[in-house]
Amino acid sequence: MATVTVEVNGRPYAVGCADGQEERVRILAKQFDNQVRQVAGDVGHVGDLRLFLMSALILADELHEARLNAGKAGPSSATAPAPASTDGVAEALNAVAARIEKIAQNL
Repeated sequence: MATVTVEVNGRPYAVGCADGQEERVRILAKQFDNQVRQVAGDVGHVGDLRLFLMSALILADELHEARLNAGKAGPSSATAPAPASTDGVAEALNAVAARIEKIAQNL
């Protein structure tokens, strides 16, 4: 298992991921950082935990809408298997979620 250090809202976070998924985790973290910074610009600095939660909810909403739209595209897209690379992404997201939960417990 590899470890990647990413920066979100100006703070470094060490994230575990599957070997070979390091660049993907960096890309995802950059997208998340952009979302967090956008939320911070909209609501002000309300603490990292709340910024992360609001950003995660926005991204979850976007993902939900994308899945709904993909389902409307036709039955073949709804039953198509997910790419193998999503396993590593899911593992990385689980690691990030565990890290956020640990941070929340320390607040």
